[in-house]
Amino acid sequence: MTSLPERAVAGLHDFLIQRVIPQYVQRKGRAVDLGAGSGALALRLQTMGLEVLAVDLDSSAFQADVPFLRIDLNDRDFPESLGPESFQLVTAVEVIEHLESPVAFLRNIGRLLEPNGTAIITTPNVDNLPARLKFLLTGKLRMMDERGDQTHISPIFWDLFVRQYLPRAGLQLVAHYVYPPRGYSLTRPRYAWVLGILARILPGDALFGDSHVAVLKRA
Repeated sequence: MTSLPERAVAGLHDFLIQRVIPQYVQRKGRAVDLGAGSGALALRLQTMGLEVLAVDLDSSAFQADVPFLRIDLNDRDFPESLGPESFQLVTAVEVIEHLESPVAFLRNIGRLLEPNGTAIITTPNVDNLPARLKFLLTGKLRMMDERGDQTHISPIFWDLFVRQYLPRAGLQLVAHYVYPPRGYSLTRPRYAWVLGILARILPGDALFGDSHVAVLKRA
């Protein structure tokens, strides 16, 4: 299989394909990858036997031999172009933080899902220990400041995501993971081991991991 560039933390696609998706997708059906980038994940979903559609606003980077549609995910009615209630699996890897309205996007994910369908979304973990220390010392969010991706505009805080965003969007949380599960890929190794020790001692959710991984279904 051709290896395509992944627009995510290194290893995140492997984690999703090997550890997460097989637990919640038990049959072959239709899948849509929102914010598909190069098509790296869409191609791997296709090799799992799923009928995959890739979606992104920018088609210039897309390289996979997978059906593709150019759609603006900020459009509040974009599910009408894809087919409401027509996908067993919806994926959105490192996408929601780029969008103007996270709740509207989540609501649209629910519109795309079949009644028993599953959505898997990931987003930078701004709740982890490195992010908390950065904000304490600088007042800026890790991966969201002037050194990060300048298209990151909507940080997702886990407590608000679960308590406020999901109920408003008509979705429920089935499972939550962080990646890497017990460490950090984006932190210098000489600091990462110290932070790992502190994260085992300090209270709080999601102190580990550079990305949140949320498994969702319609409420």
